[in-house]
Amino acid sequence: MKHVITPLDLSVEEIDDILALAKDIMKHPEQYAHACEGKKLATCFYEPSTRTRLSFEAAMLNLGGRTLGFHSADSSSASKGESVADTIRIISCYADICAMRHPKEGAPYVASQFSRIPVINAGDGGHNHPTQTLTDLLTISELKGRLDNLTIGLCGDLKFGRTVHSLINAMVRYPNVRFVLISPDELRIPAYLREETLDAKGIPYKEVSRLDEVMPELDILYMTRVQKERFFNEEDYIRLKDSFILTRKKLDAAKDDMYILHPLPRVNEISVDVDDDPRAAYFRQAQFGVYARMALILTLLGLTGKEN
Repeated sequence: MKHVITPLDLSVEEIDDILALAKDIMKHPEQYAHACEGKKLATCFYEPSTRTRLSFEAAMLNLGGRTLGFHSADSSSASKGESVADTIRIISCYADICAMRHPKEGAPYVASQFSRIPVINAGDGGHNHPTQTLTDLLTISELKGRLDNLTIGLCGDLKFGRTVHSLINAMVRYPNVRFVLISPDELRIPAYLREETLDAKGIPYKEVSRLDEVMPELDILYMTRVQKERFFNEEDYIRLKDSFILTRKKLDAAKDDMYILHPLPRVNEISVDVDDDPRAAYFRQAQFGVYARMALILTLLGLTGKEN
């Protein structure tokens, strides 16, 4: 039994296999429509979510399986004080696989230690979000045709953004990837990520505080919102939330084949006038997320083959 708590729980070969399976599902969805009949996915979400929870549920339904779960801590026995360990013991009696989101870093890992079914981390605090990373990798691979030889700009909240942390950890394993880290000083990537991942592996990167000065260099621009829920006081949030806003005008300096990604939800960090630009890929990215999660569910359940 395998759990996926961080992107590093999957080897490059396993990631490539999952992406290949996701692409096959995209081409032949009807051949996977009953692959999970009789199987149940539990979505245990202690934090609000639209895309991640619904895309997990859509993924399982598309595979012919069923879903159960809760959408907030208040609607579960966590509100009565039940531990994550006890919750997953119970869920293991009811479902075949579990996707868990939790505000506390490490909670899905704790669950995996007590679970009798595969646990997928659907986001834990500011730590990791491996299925968003699979979504991002699938999107980049589909749009650019490769996962190597890329300059990737990460813009916005790089300190608390778990999607950014997961993507960096995954992309450093592909050759000739360079990062441009665009953020205010207060929201730079954590020191441990800079030192233990980028510096330790000799990954080329630079940190800047202006988006427009690096736009011409980028193959991918990964925007993130400044997350109000990650701040300790509202004054800091208000001061920084509009620091980096992508407009149609700023795209004049970008490559014609650069693509804009965003894990969503968007607040105002991407102007709506960007949506019609052919380089805006964030809504396509959300669709790719269903296929990536379908492929991961099949893989963890050992159901990777097509129907006969």
